[in-house]
Amino acid sequence: MTSPSTNRAAYPAESLDELAAKVAALTPAEHGFAYFDPLAPAAHPTIEGDLSGWIIPAKDLYEFAGMPTTFGSRARTIARSTETNSFIAAYQARGAAIPGKSVTSELGMTIDAEPRDLPALDNPIWPGRTPGGSSGGAAVMVARGLVRAAHASDAGGSIRIPSAACGVVGFKPASSQIAAHGFITRRVEDSAYLHQLTLGAPTPRRVGLLTTPLLAEVDVQPEWERATREAAEALAAAGHDVVEVGFWPAIAETFERYTDIFSYRLGDIPNPDYIAAWLRKRGLTVSAQRYAESLAYAATVRGRLRDFYGVDALLTPTVSSDPPAVGAFSQLEPAENFAAQTRWASWTSVFNIAGAPAISLPWPVPGRPQPAGVHLAGLTLDDAELLTLARELHE
Repeated sequence: MTSPSTNRAAYPAESLDELAAKVAALTPAEHGFAYFDPLAPAAHPTIEGDLSGWIIPAKDLYEFAGMPTTFGSRARTIARSTETNSFIAAYQARGAAIPGKSVTSELGMTIDAEPRDLPALDNPIWPGRTPGGSSGGAAVMVARGLVRAAHASDAGGSIRIPSAACGVVGFKPASSQIAAHGFITRRVEDSAYLHQLTLGAPTPRRVGLLTTPLLAEVDVQPEWERATREAAEALAAAGHDVVEVGFWPAIAETFERYTDIFSYRLGDIPNPDYIAAWLRKRGLTVSAQRYAESLAYAATVRGRLRDFYGVDALLTPTVSSDPPAVGAFSQLEPAENFAAQTRWASWTSVFNIAGAPAISLPWPVPGRPQPAGVHLAGLTLDDAELLTLARELHE
C-alpha cells in the first residue's frame, strides 16, 4: 500500500474545528455540503485505523445512519436515515471521520450539481459555471480545500466529470457493475491509499490516444485536446508506446445497451420527476429479455475495446470543453438535457459499461489558472496498474 502524503502544507488540516470555520464562512452554493454537523457522533470516530485523521464526507445519494438523505431532491428527503451504505460503512470502519454529506444531482442522474428544489452548486475555479456531477459536492469540497478526500460514485462519469471540471483527481475503480464507489482527491497516491492499492514501479505500456468523441458529434475545445496531446507526449517521453487511435464503430450499440440497463433499473423508482421520469419511461419499453441481453453484452465490452484498439490503456479528454454555466443542463427539456450531457461527456460512460478502471487528472493550460482534465482508462490494466500509470502524469 502506498503511504498517504505527510506534507501537511499540501492539504487542509484534517481538523473539524478548522473545517467548521471554513464551512461557516461559505454559502451552501460554495461549500458543497448537503448536510454538515461537526458534532455528529460519526465526526468523532472511536475506531483507530489507517484512515484515522481523515475527514471524508459521504455522498448524499446514499444513506448514512443518523443523518438525513436527500438523494438530490427535497421531495425525496429522508429526515434521518437508519441504515448505512456498505461502502461508506467500510471506510468509516477504517477510522475516517464523517461530519456530513455532499451535494448530488437528483438520483445521480445528471452531470451537474443542481438537486431538485435545493441549492445548486457553484464551481470553485470557474465561478458561475457548473462543478459537474453527479458527485459535484465532493469535487467542490476537495477543490476548495475543505477536505483531503470525499466519497463519490460513478455510473457514467460522476466521479471523473466533476473532478475534471474542478481541477482535481477522480478515480473510478474497475467494477462488475456499471456503477462504482470511489473518492475524489487531490493526488493519485491518496486515491491508491484510500482503495488500499499498492503502486508499483513504472512499466512500459501501450497507450492509445483518442481525441475523437465517441457518444456525440461535437468539436473538442482546443485547450482540452491540446492538454490530452501534451499528456500523450509526456507518456511517450517516459518510455510508453503511444499510438493515435480513432472512432470505435461499435459505440452506437454499446451506448444503446448502456442506456437499456440504466433506464430499466428505474422501473421501481417512485414518483419520478424531470429527467428521471423521461428515463424511466424509456426503461419501461425495455423487456426483461432485452435487459438480460444487454447485461450479457456489457460483460463483453472491455474485451471488445481491448481487441479493437490493441492497447493497454486509452487516453482521452475527460470532457469536451470548459464547464457550462450553472443551469445550462437543467433549463433544457429532458431529451435535450440527455443529449447535451453526451456532448459534454462523450467518453466516460463507455468505461462504466466496460467495467474498466478510469481516472481523470488535471492538466495545466497555458495562460489561465484552470486546468483541463485528461482521462486514462485501463483496457488490460487493473486498478493499481492504471494508478501507477496515472501517477506518471500527476505526482
